[in-house]
Amino acid sequence: MVPEPPPLPALTRAEGELVDAYLAAVDLLGKINPSRSTHTYGALRAAQGLVGRAEALREALALMHARGESEVHADTLARALRVLDGERRADRVTLPRT
Repeated sequence: MVPEPPPLPALTRAEGELVDAYLAAVDLLGKINPSRSTHTYGALRAAQGLVGRAEALREALALMHARGESEVHADTLARALRVLDGERRADRVTLPRT
């Protein structure tokens, strides 16, 4: 039986949107990574989608700033990223180990 992941830490709506947009961008970068890609069309589609994810990142950060959330709580956001499998997802962006 697969153990249940820990619960997500409490996040503001903007922090949640930031985490979601960041992971979506990471997923797309993993598909674009030339050391891991197998087809140009899939990488092209991922690159096209990256523009929208960058805009979503900008909007989430702008919302945080506008609401007076002037600090990024890195430890809390890192916990959220780990719960959402961020380490595995970000690993696709790096070069494969040889």
